[in-house]
Amino acid sequence: VYRGSVKDFQGFDANQDAEALYNAMKGFGSDKEAILDLITSRSNKQRVEICQAYKSLYGKDLIADLKYELTGKFERLIVSLMRPPAYADAKEIKDAISGVGTDEKCLIEILASRTNHEIHDLVAAYKDAYERDLEADIVGDTSGHFKKMLVVLLQGAREEDDVVSEDLVEQDAKDLLEAGELKWGTDEAQFIYILGRRSRQHLRLVFDEYLKIAGKPIERSIRGELSGDFEKLMLAVVKCIRSRAEYFAERLYKAMKGLGTRDNTLIRIMVSRSEIDMLDIREVFRTKYEKSLYNMIKEDTSGEYKKALLKLCGGDDDAAGEFFPEAAQVAYRMWELSAVKVELRGTVQPAGDFNDDGDAQVLRKAMKGLGTDEGAIIEVVTKRSNAQRQQILKAYKAHYGRDLMADLKSELSGSLAKLILGLMLTPAQYDAKQLRKAVEGAGTDESVLIEIMATRNNQEIRAINEAYQEAYHKSLEDDLSSDTSGHFKRILVSLALGNRDEGPENLTQAHEDAKKLADVSSNDSSDSLETRFLSILCTRSYPHLRRVFQEFIKMTNHDVEHAIKKRMSGDVRDAFVAIVRSVKNKPAFFADKLYKSMKGAGTDERTLTRIMISRSEIDLFNIRGEFIDLFDKSLHHMIEKDTSGDYRSALLVLCGGED
Repeated sequence: VYRGSVKDFQGFDANQDAEALYNAMKGFGSDKEAILDLITSRSNKQRVEICQAYKSLYGKDLIADLKYELTGKFERLIVSLMRPPAYADAKEIKDAISGVGTDEKCLIEILASRTNHEIHDLVAAYKDAYERDLEADIVGDTSGHFKKMLVVLLQGAREEDDVVSEDLVEQDAKDLLEAGELKWGTDEAQFIYILGRRSRQHLRLVFDEYLKIAGKPIERSIRGELSGDFEKLMLAVVKCIRSRAEYFAERLYKAMKGLGTRDNTLIRIMVSRSEIDMLDIREVFRTKYEKSLYNMIKEDTSGEYKKALLKLCGGDDDAAGEFFPEAAQVAYRMWELSAVKVELRGTVQPAGDFNDDGDAQVLRKAMKGLGTDEGAIIEVVTKRSNAQRQQILKAYKAHYGRDLMADLKSELSGSLAKLILGLMLTPAQYDAKQLRKAVEGAGTDESVLIEIMATRNNQEIRAINEAYQEAYHKSLEDDLSSDTSGHFKRILVSLALGNRDEGPENLTQAHEDAKKLADVSSNDSSDSLETRFLSILCTRSYPHLRRVFQEFIKMTNHDVEHAIKKRMSGDVRDAFVAIVRSVKNKPAFFADKLYKSMKGAGTDERTLTRIMISRSEIDLFNIRGEFIDLFDKSLHHMIEKDTSGDYRSALLVLCGGED
């Protein structure tokens, strides 16, 4: 199935088009609108024919005339469209290695993503255009393992056999693990051989097997074991093996997000993928970033340049509101990965040489007399487990007849006080307090209610209920009922029972559940829709729900999260989405929350503090891994950049390391 956005123009006449372009550039000024309309609506093969016809009719070089008449980014885009794909790639690589410095990102993007056939055409085009050997030029301009992997990719010798040997899959996964995680140092040659030669189908299964035996995705091991441009190249290869459309969607997003636009990247991808997989890229882009590629281009560019890019894009998926097969495949793969058992690890461990009396004395000394030694308090509180902190509270009372919590409250202030005092409460007491704050006073903080109630297990929910009753002399269920309403109230009350099934998946039941969620027949009322989702999402076990979500994708080609967003709104939608994301990958859910708490102007310290406290002994190490996978920066780095003073120092200890 053709998945490009640019197709052959029906009724094409090369001579007629050559004449139209000549007239558009004749005389004073040029008709840019006519040029972009014509060139962006012809396929590359047809553009090549137009170039030949132009030379025959006028004895002139069309590309040279376009360069003369047009300027800036618009000129670069139009001229790139006029070159055959292999020659366009050859020009990009020549520019990347010419002059001072090398554009490694361009080399990585092209060589990691092209097929064997495309690589062979590129090498030949480079030789034809520049009378130079591409491999020799790249060897002369790069070094180390980065150079070696580029040379392997330049051979265009990746295996293409779709028949996969299970034994070889297991062996390759094991070899990669032993070459990296299990080895002192890293055997880069093994990574180069396997990732540079094996077929796409084979490597996808190797990555799945690697996740099972290593307990982490291959991308995370590459980040930990490799470095620099070599690391970036290997990550790009892995991403392209998994899904080229997803790789290019991410590259396009990064080219336009934030201040400024990376126009070279934007032009290169829009030109090179317009006749290959632009529709797939658009679908994945819309699913991943909750915004259409069309709209992002529209907001980030201007003038004729924008108009030409939008024509290449080929349509606005925000207007269509559809969810397509390529995006469904990406979603399905993510569900499969999330079902693999990964060991959850906190960042705060019990202190090995723990002495509750000694710690109580250190804390007392830190608060006695004039001034407070915040550093000593941070050192003790953040480096003890919660159980050990409870012992310190008792020792402090026994030793000094004083309430440690009250002393800390009077000596500390601001964000640091909230963090330290939160750490001194038991997890259930802390969650109960956060829920109480969310419902008391004017207004309700629904996001806190959703975050806590959607992510805690039965045991944690029951402990929260007890702590809430003890602290506030009323039931959590009553407060939730009186402070919320409608379907949102029913969701919270159901979750507050702590009665979720805890058994394994039931395939027959999962299929039936998926059918219930997928049923959107027009005679169904909105009430029955939310009730169906509630009866399944709030009561089924996590393993079972993962299977339900997979069945849902198979059945509808939609991801269940996309369906919720399309069919529901407000707090009900947000609650169901939080449950789905928690089921899918709880550490990734919290990584996303942490990122949003710090991105942009200002910091949401309440969210940052709450998550760092509540996950520090459960899965904060896993959250760190998801954070760097999702946002290409470490949690440690973002905390360091976005906070300050003693509050920052305490958060960094809880974070537990730089990734």
